[in-house]
Amino acid sequence: MSKDEMDWQELDDMLHQAFDKATEIYQQRGFQRRIGFGKKPALVSVDLANAWTRPGNPFTCDQNKMDGEIIPGMQRLLAACRAHGHPVIHITTAYEVTDREAEFTDMGLWHCKIPIDVVNIKDKELWAIDSRIAPVDGEYTLLKKRASGFHGTELAGILRAANVDTILVTGVTATACVRETVCDGLADGFRTIAVKECIGDRIPGAVAWNLFDLDAKFADVHSVDECVEYLETVKLKNT
Repeated sequence: MSKDEMDWQELDDMLHQAFDKATEIYQQRGFQRRIGFGKKPALVSVDLANAWTRPGNPFTCDQNKMDGEIIPGMQRLLAACRAHGHPVIHITTAYEVTDREAEFTDMGLWHCKIPIDVVNIKDKELWAIDSRIAPVDGEYTLLKKRASGFHGTELAGILRAANVDTILVTGVTATACVRETVCDGLADGFRTIAVKECIGDRIPGAVAWNLFDLDAKFADVHSVDECVEYLETVKLKNT
């Protein structure tokens, strides 16, 4: 194990010790209630496009987790959705006007904080969904401009038209686009499930902290195994 890996593990251990204490406080005050799985799920995958999943980009996320957990976990979730007819929505991000000096742009002022200007819609390879989990016929790819997959998009309408009541959210990053999508999903009335192994970020501790906080306030955090079992059995339970 490298020194960096040891440092990450030490940070992770410290965070979980803090979470244990915080859990007692939260539960005493009525937090960490359970939303539960509903009757009609959909998989919502956030920004698992090449700019985030592959090395060498400003937005590149932790590659060990990406290759070792997120992509394999997504492949299992996709297989279960496809086998049992559950909707799948792939979400990605790109911009048409990426000149930071332009008076008019679809980037808002986000480019003043982060390098979103590199994700130009003309460079499709960057914002294309990773080929290892590429969409198939019948799945929808949604292009967003903001952190949340719901903000200014047709996502809520697509889900409601399919009578979806539960969204299994995966992707990157835990601190931004996944988190914002989960929060908006709950606010819009969907049962929000954050899939533990399929959410990533760039910096140590970011995923652990955000999953703990989401589970306390905005979603139920479940493992890939639990989510796959749900996807494979939910129709049988509702017949």
